[in-house]
Amino acid sequence: MRRAHETPAEVDLSGINLNLMVALDALLQEAHVTRAAARVGITQSAMSHALAQLRELLGDALLIRGRGGMMLTPRAEQLCAPLKRGLAELRRALRHEPPFEPATASRRFTVATRDYFGSVLLPGALELLGREAPGVDLVVQHVEDNTYPELLERGEVDLAVIVTPKVEASPGLRQRKLFTEDFVCVVRKDHPAVRRKLDLHTYLELSHILISPRGDGVGAVDRTLAQRGLPPRRIALRVPYFLIAPLVVTRSDYVLTAPRRLIAAFSEEYALQVFPPPLPVPPFNIVEVWHERFDGDPAHQWLRGLVARAVNTGSENTRSSRRVRRAPAS
Repeated sequence: MRRAHETPAEVDLSGINLNLMVALDALLQEAHVTRAAARVGITQSAMSHALAQLRELLGDALLIRGRGGMMLTPRAEQLCAPLKRGLAELRRALRHEPPFEPATASRRFTVATRDYFGSVLLPGALELLGREAPGVDLVVQHVEDNTYPELLERGEVDLAVIVTPKVEASPGLRQRKLFTEDFVCVVRKDHPAVRRKLDLHTYLELSHILISPRGDGVGAVDRTLAQRGLPPRRIALRVPYFLIAPLVVTRSDYVLTAPRRLIAAFSEEYALQVFPPPLPVPPFNIVEVWHERFDGDPAHQWLRGLVARAVNTGSENTRSSRRVRRAPAS
């Protein structure tokens, strides 16, 4: 057995059949010999033979029987992401692709984000796609803060649009700032307690909506109140989606503190009153994040540029089509 301080032995790739790595990827993804065989188009007996070879090669059982079926060993779990990534890179290297030309390209990109960022991004992106790359399709996938690094590493998404991470980005990830967002407060038109201004006393007396994608925790407003020694606000409603909250405001006496760009899309159509927050709430940055292996890929460079331009295009359209009314600051 190798001691902890010893350097792992180099693997002689010349003695490994690449087909075994394809079989291993299928076995790790399916955790089932028959399904793995069907996935790569070989017989069950051939896959069983491949599994036996892999066990001998790697010195690990890889798949073991559990109460609910076959289970991956810790070593197998460790292999999943790097093996999938390596095979994807190999396929990409061997595939002959013509230079990326947006006007004639036929391709699909997946962007992981949340509904608010999607609402900011998509209008401008679709406008640019229709004009510059009519054959390119977009898939928008919901993402949580702790899942995007793995999705990018595995190649399941091309790009993530998120709030700047609170911790240092995972190794291998790159990011670029798209814009800085600040907050506004919004209540329905003819709100009985709010007329021409929203002062701090009134703000704290009202019932609040908190947009909380995970359904727990506190928001930027709550942290600011605590830092200033002010009493907590009453959060009467928590919603997981950004786009629900402004609609609830239109039919209630709740107040919502939300990103400015989100409210700009609703304020005119739904006759909402928009005010500056009665206390300073820190702004936040929105970034696009990708894996470093796509740094030099022309298609991915174009995608990143498209997203950056789409944010600005969407903002310009919102400003020109809807004028957000702001009440005087308190």
